Amino acid sequence: MICPYCGADDDKVIDSRASEGGRSIRRRRQCNACSRRFTTYERVDATARLVVVKRDGSRVPFDRQKLLRSIQIAFGKRPIPDAVKRELAEEVDEDVHRAFDREVESVEIGKRVASRLRDIDQIAYVRFASEYYRFENVGELEREIAELRQLPRVSPHQSDLFPDES
Repeated sequence: MICPYCGADDDKVIDSRASEGGRSIRRRRQCNACSRRFTTYERVDATARLVVVKRDGSRVPFDRQKLLRSIQIAFGKRPIPDAVKRELAEEVDEDVHRAFDREVESVEIGKRVASRLRDIDQIAYVRFASEYYRFENVGELEREIAELRQLPRVSPHQSDLFPDES
């Protein structure tokens, strides 16, 4: 491994452990030339990449970072910890890779994100659903909100969508 600090190709591994749910190995290394420490990650490179079939029929490689960005946009400035957002992206990623071999429709990914968002934060769910389901008018949005009101709150991060004004 080449040291990112001095460029020497002489290091020793100090610590190794599983990371990302066992899908990668985190190695803590120390350069023998400059004695500085750095971390590397080893992952198995998937040869058969999962391809997302978009609504317009185009195909793009599955990108976990894109998934995470869409989740972050849905949450906006809601008081949800970043760890919850990353965990949601990881769950959807694993679910999609388990369920599909080569291709997955973007609609399927959206369904998985929406169902999890609904349980975490109703506001984030409505934001995501308004884009994902492409509501045509306020009536469709109102019907979705009426359904949400019927659900019990299950997440400690979730606040009431429309609190009663008493």
